[in-house]
Amino acid sequence: MAERFRRAAQAVSFATMIQADSYKTHNINLVTEIEASEEPIAPTLRVIQDGANQHGFMEHLETRISEHDRDIERMCNFHYQGFVDSIGELLSVRIHAERLKKEVLDTNKALQQSGKVLIEKADELELLRQTQKNIVASMERLQVCLPVLEMYNKLNEQVSNKRYYPALKTLEQLEHTYLPRVQRYRFAEDMAENIPKLRNNIKEASMIDLKDFLESIRKNSDWIGEEAMKQAEKHCNLEKSDVLTNPKSSSLTEADSPEEGGEFDDMEVSAQEKVDFAPVYRCLHIYSVLGERDTFEKYYRNQRSKQARLAIQPPGNMYDSRESYEKYFHQILGFFVVEDHILNTTEGLISREYLDTLWDTSLNKIIQILQTQTASCTDATVLLQIKNTIVIFGQTLRSYGFNDSRVTDLLMELKDQYSEFLMKKWVKVFSDIFYEDNYTAMVVYNQEELNEITRGFPFSDDKQTKITFPKTLPFSAFVPKVYHQIKEFIYACLKFSEDLKLSQNEMDDMIRKSTNILLTRTLSGCLSELIRKPLLGLAELVQVTVNTMHLENACKYLEAFISNITGAVGENISAAGLQSSNIFRDARSEAELEIYRKLNRKIDEFLELAEYDWVLDEPKGRASSYLLDLIGFLRNNFTAFNHLPGKVAQTACLSACKHLANGLREMLLGKDSGRITIGAIQQFSLDVIQCEQFANSEPVPGFREGALQMTFVELRQLLDLFMAWDWSSYLADHGQSRSKYSRVNPNTAIILLEKMRESDKKKNLFTTFKKNERDKKKLMDTVLKQLRGLAGGGQRGQLV
Repeated sequence: MAERFRRAAQAVSFATMIQADSYKTHNINLVTEIEASEEPIAPTLRVIQDGANQHGFMEHLETRISEHDRDIERMCNFHYQGFVDSIGELLSVRIHAERLKKEVLDTNKALQQSGKVLIEKADELELLRQTQKNIVASMERLQVCLPVLEMYNKLNEQVSNKRYYPALKTLEQLEHTYLPRVQRYRFAEDMAENIPKLRNNIKEASMIDLKDFLESIRKNSDWIGEEAMKQAEKHCNLEKSDVLTNPKSSSLTEADSPEEGGEFDDMEVSAQEKVDFAPVYRCLHIYSVLGERDTFEKYYRNQRSKQARLAIQPPGNMYDSRESYEKYFHQILGFFVVEDHILNTTEGLISREYLDTLWDTSLNKIIQILQTQTASCTDATVLLQIKNTIVIFGQTLRSYGFNDSRVTDLLMELKDQYSEFLMKKWVKVFSDIFYEDNYTAMVVYNQEELNEITRGFPFSDDKQTKITFPKTLPFSAFVPKVYHQIKEFIYACLKFSEDLKLSQNEMDDMIRKSTNILLTRTLSGCLSELIRKPLLGLAELVQVTVNTMHLENACKYLEAFISNITGAVGENISAAGLQSSNIFRDARSEAELEIYRKLNRKIDEFLELAEYDWVLDEPKGRASSYLLDLIGFLRNNFTAFNHLPGKVAQTACLSACKHLANGLREMLLGKDSGRITIGAIQQFSLDVIQCEQFANSEPVPGFREGALQMTFVELRQLLDLFMAWDWSSYLADHGQSRSKYSRVNPNTAIILLEKMRESDKKKNLFTTFKKNERDKKKLMDTVLKQLRGLAGGGQRGQLV
């Protein structure tokens, strides 16, 4: 306190020097406030410091400090003796306190020793009473716990014996009925904690059984599918036999087909009924009881979707064998037959929409695989077997309610592929027939041989009935053979069309289209290749032409044959007939053109044998031997044209004469004859005379008089002009229709005249001084000049 006053005094010492007595009372109040205040004195000091007169405060403060020091000293002097006395008394009490403590300890020890036996007897009595109480309580609790323990033991036995559904019932009773009665016991807590584990164990055990079932059904799905296909095939065969034995019954319609999921025979056991589906039902029920049905449905669908993807995978390369396709279809059908059974025997595990979606998705992949696999098939017979297998596959699918429209579409695609195989096969068939034919009219020696031919080929001729045997038919052997093979092709198409669910008119239309393709592409191509063969002579070409006429006439019977085997009559017959007329007409046209070309080539070969001496002084007086041979060749071949239609033979003859005339003209005016004498022209004229005589002899009847000779008129007028040297008439009458040399072109005359002038130059090298040679040369020059004027478009002139 004194220190506090000192600090305050130092803080205000400068103010006390100027304070007046009038502030004494104020200073006393401030000091009193400092002494009595329990709060910080800073505000008071601030008041003292801010006061206007602080002089008397410091003196007053110091006076108060002195007073307090004197009070403290008086108090200490007054209490000093009492303090000393108190210390002495305290020291004397210490001895008595230690003795009292020792006596208390001894008394406590004696007391404990004397009550020890009593306490032991009391503890024993308490323990015995507690034991008795516990025994009674335990008996009461055991009566409550025994049913729980028995139920728990029963639960374990059911789980171990795979009686999962009764185990769930027991578990439910244990959890909701028995355990609440003993829930205060520790073992009940353990049981309660173990119940989820037991429930999960039951769920896992049933799931293990389900997985074993799924694995087993995956391995045995091909067997299930095989059984289903056998039953479908058996049912189909029964229906076919019913149709055959009952002519009034119609073919199987959609209304007659088995219902979805229906059985073929009440007495038959379906393939799926031979399979134990208990693991599925058990697992479904357990998950439903546990409230996890959605989880189970999702798992089941997911696993079966994976197995579906495996089922539609082909077993490697299926090769060209029916067995590999059957195995593939078995595993597909086995899967979907099982799913169809699950759909019909469970409530909502799978839905029809889910199964249809799964089937549609799988079917797209199946069709792609079948398209790829069948595309590698190279044998028509194997493809037909594959088609029959696919038909049974589709029938089985329909019997279980699955959509098989895409399978039917695939069969139609295979039909096109099968047709292509048939086309390739029949290319070889037709080629072999054409190769083996002798292209000579057939000869029959008795009625049996004729009947044998007419049984397979529709031929009748009133002229033939009047002729005795042996008879020569107009066609060669390949005509009835080709006709027979066309019928065989139709049978092959019909065989593939069976079981395709086609109506009579659809089947009729399909066979007609395939036959048209055979005629227009295969047979037409083979005929075209035959006609273009270089080894085929003119006589053979003529026979080919005749054969096409008889094949064309016979094809009308093929239309009736198709209608007969398909059963299409009246309005059901397709409006599109066979296009035989077009293809055989085109083949004849091609053969005729080939005849014309071969004739012309043969004429060229004869002309190449020509050996003219173009500087001959005098003609030999007889025609060239090569030309006589050529005329003889033409006469013989035109005689063989008697079997051809008149216009064809006339066209061939006219074409040959024109080609011969052009060849002779080219020979006369070509570069090979560089120099020509009048003697060579006269010799060449003898050959042209032979050609004119041949044309006048009418080698082919039916020509208008003089028509054939016109082919040599230009050549004849040119030769006559030079042999007569009648240039004045030619120049005077040029451009007039009545001109004797109207067919002679000025340019042609110029070429031949220049060749003659070149010849005269060589011959008259040493006779140029003779007057007549000079006049002849001058005349040639004058004629050439005027001919060039005509060729250049000048007016008709007169020789000077």
